[in-house]
Amino acid sequence: MTEPTKTWTPTKYPRLYKHRSGTYYARVSAGGKETWRSLKTKLLSVARQELDEKQKDAEQRAELNPEKPLGEKLTTAEAFVIREKQIANNPAIKKSTKHYLSQIMLALKRSWPTLERTELSKISVEECEAWAGRCAKRMSPTRFNAMLSMVRSLFDIAIQKGCRRTNPAAKLKRLRVRFKELSHILPSRSQFSAYVQTIRDAGGRFSNDCADYVEFLAYTGVRRGEAPWIQWRHCDFAKGEIVIEGNPEDGTKNHEVRRVPMIAAVRTLLENIRKERPSCAPTDKVLSVTMAKNAMDRAAQKNQIARFTHHDLRHLFATVCIESGVDIPTVSKWLGHKDGGALAMKVYGHLRNEHSLAAATRVSFAA
Repeated sequence: MTEPTKTWTPTKYPRLYKHRSGTYYARVSAGGKETWRSLKTKLLSVARQELDEKQKDAEQRAELNPEKPLGEKLTTAEAFVIREKQIANNPAIKKSTKHYLSQIMLALKRSWPTLERTELSKISVEECEAWAGRCAKRMSPTRFNAMLSMVRSLFDIAIQKGCRRTNPAAKLKRLRVRFKELSHILPSRSQFSAYVQTIRDAGGRFSNDCADYVEFLAYTGVRRGEAPWIQWRHCDFAKGEIVIEGNPEDGTKNHEVRRVPMIAAVRTLLENIRKERPSCAPTDKVLSVTMAKNAMDRAAQKNQIARFTHHDLRHLFATVCIESGVDIPTVSKWLGHKDGGALAMKVYGHLRNEHSLAAATRVSFAA
């Protein structure tokens, strides 16, 4: 007895089925309902391309379905106000992050001039795609991704308020964030030494303080936002470590206190600073300046090396540590990462590979 032929055979792709006639169908869902849509092809490659279009069409039809009217109208300007309140009232979001998100909102409004005057229920997938296409060409991936998250959050508010059924920005692709090619930016150790001396010898009122600041960031890997809050009581010369607490109001970036080693270079630096300020109290700040951008730019130009930023000093710390044989998970911990080394592996993994190959040349089976 032969088994009856199945009417539908699922493929390895979600929502894509093959009818016993050989024609492919999409099982799309929108407005709380699931329907079958013929893709009018027997070729799998063509069916895969048509699948997303059928889903998008179903969602648009559901959005405009007169049988199920939407709730009250909501303009994007009103959604912005709601989102601002959500951010302001969230105790888990740091003050600096709240400021950053306010800047993202402002940038979004500028990049989409008609957005605030438009009802969220009337914005289509195509309009979102047009906005994304414009912005992706003229801004950094990091900024674009932050703005895309903000756009999605506005439509999520509309869905919660019953003003929309779907999020037209849900399928917009985030841009890939490419890491800097550090070997083209970071100076060698001898170049860095000469670079710091150039800053120190510049003759300005704060030249010496700027040099101290640059060296401290390079020798500890602390973030620019953490460095200004380090006091002498945080520097434990007996244990050989520096406690990083961050901003007294918000703490560090991940809200956790961490300890970084007092390597020989930073110990010498701190001892020299204390000689210059012998009467400093435990609660006095170690660093006298909070940035050194202009001094750094002038020194880079004078030494004819690539310009690098405060954050690149953090990269320099990690690079020198790894080149000195410190394993990546440990460096990641010193940097304050919470991912066990995943991010550090992406940024600095090539250094480990280079040292691994160098070590391999010393392995021998010769008798």
